[in-house]
Amino acid sequence: MAGHSQFKNIMHRKGRQDKIRSKLFSKLSREITVAAKMGTPDPDMNPRLRLAVQNAKAQSMPKDNIDRAISKASSGDDENFEEVRYEGYGPGGVAVLVEALTDNRNRTGGAVRSYFTKHGGNLGSSGSVAHMFNRVGEITYPASAGSADDVLEAAIEAGADDVQSSEDSHLITTTFDTLGTVAGELEAKLGEAESVKAVWQPVITAQVDEDGAQSIMKLIATLEDDDDVQNVFTNFDVDEEIMAKLTAA
Repeated sequence: MAGHSQFKNIMHRKGRQDKIRSKLFSKLSREITVAAKMGTPDPDMNPRLRLAVQNAKAQSMPKDNIDRAISKASSGDDENFEEVRYEGYGPGGVAVLVEALTDNRNRTGGAVRSYFTKHGGNLGSSGSVAHMFNRVGEITYPASAGSADDVLEAAIEAGADDVQSSEDSHLITTTFDTLGTVAGELEAKLGEAESVKAVWQPVITAQVDEDGAQSIMKLIATLEDDDDVQNVFTNFDVDEEIMAKLTAA
């Protein structure tokens, strides 16, 4: 009986992982299609598309999926997505930035507002929290990509701004404008990255306790589960022991 229960748990986890992966690929595809529509379908001539493809490849998205997403941009379908950024405060006054791609601004705006309200936050006006963040690029490599010194040397040669190495990974930071170029040069030296993405990096943080961290993580999870939401960024800070406890739960 225990074995049967264990098997069910494994299958449940696999099903959940497959669902998360499917949702991730769907969001990556949407970004690729939008990028291709906004410029040319050639990644070499379209910086935004090149970055979207780099990120998709880093997330192990199949080449066929990437090609279909690019082709969809010129297929003449009626889907027209627009970029929308929502800003607000979560539980405990934590700043939250939400990036979305939507074909219905009213639907997405109403949904995002309801998520904030449900989790003890409130949606603000444009610019209300963006000043607490800097727009930068982040490139992540596994520790197996090389030693800290080797990765640092490659990052410097590629024009990156900073490198943080740990036992598990290397996090390379660049300016937003040079992200695509730096990622391309690093790929030539170190291979494909685990992730390549533009992020909002907090310059002002909000310290929260365990309850506060749980509340904000629930809001983040709810936002990320929405098909229209591409990315969520916050400025909450919590002790490492508390974060380890929450992520292990």
